Amino acid sequence: MSVTLQAEPFEPGAVLTAFTAGRTETGAVASFTGIARAEAGAATALELEAYPGFTDIEITRIGAAAAARWSLQDWLVVHRVGQIAPGEPVVFVATASRHRREAFEACDHLMDYLKSRAPFWKKEHGPDGARWIEPTDRDRTDAQRWET
Repeated sequence: MSVTLQAEPFEPGAVLTAFTAGRTETGAVASFTGIARAEAGAATALELEAYPGFTDIEITRIGAAAAARWSLQDWLVVHRVGQIAPGEPVVFVATASRHRREAFEACDHLMDYLKSRAPFWKKEHGPDGARWIEPTDRDRTDAQRWET
């Protein structure tokens, strides 16, 4: 159960392999990898800012809540910060549980939180300059479904 915020690129396959190693009582691992988009040439880089000691603590809090809600055996979030080029992984989320439904739902829940409520500040850079990115209406709606 951990959160890693890092500026360095990561290899999602290697992270998943390490996360699944030695799990003899786990029946399911679900994972998600988010990748920076070029937005048809409108984005040349994505920039994410986070505050260590704040952002990671908030993500840990929501991860612990997800672990309790879905009886997870483990969970992991790896999130890039700094400048990220189109095509590079931005975020990796994995959940482990005895059964698939719990792993899927918890992974989806964690991603909805990261996309809409986690304390990151996102800026997109492109040929027309830079602009701050806010969660979309869909991001907010996706996150709201977990409140019941």
